[in-house]
Amino acid sequence: MREGAALKQAVELFAGVSDSYDIIAGVEARGFIFATAVAQLTGKGFVPIRKSGKLPAAAFSHSYALEYGEATLQIHQDALKKGERVLLIDDVLATGGTLGAAAALIERCGASVDSIAVLMEIEGLNGRQNFLASGSLVPISVLL
Repeated sequence: MREGAALKQAVELFAGVSDSYDIIAGVEARGFIFATAVAQLTGKGFVPIRKSGKLPAAAFSHSYALEYGEATLQIHQDALKKGERVLLIDDVLATGGTLGAAAALIERCGASVDSIAVLMEIEGLNGRQNFLASGSLVPISVLL
């Protein structure tokens, strides 16, 4: 992200993953950076998905297993409108737990995950397979 040209290229690639999303959600913390830049580029709104305890209003929570413990993500209960299609952005696909939790939160708000994009994937951790095993058919685009 330090190199301006590389950051610009990544943002443009994220924005082009799908042309059917209404709004963009980014997972804390690096997902925020990419998602807000994509929102600005496309003129779409941005919704944060944060670690537990950081949102100021009523929020839905979803806990999930990590390779080293457990974590919880949250989204404001009114962050998304029923039927909205969401482009979900994060930096890395590792075990798939974070993306699975974020997708579950989006659906709990009444919206749907249109597409998922990550900058890179750590293939040895089987995140894509774990995510798909949850029953999701949403495509995951890996930019690098």
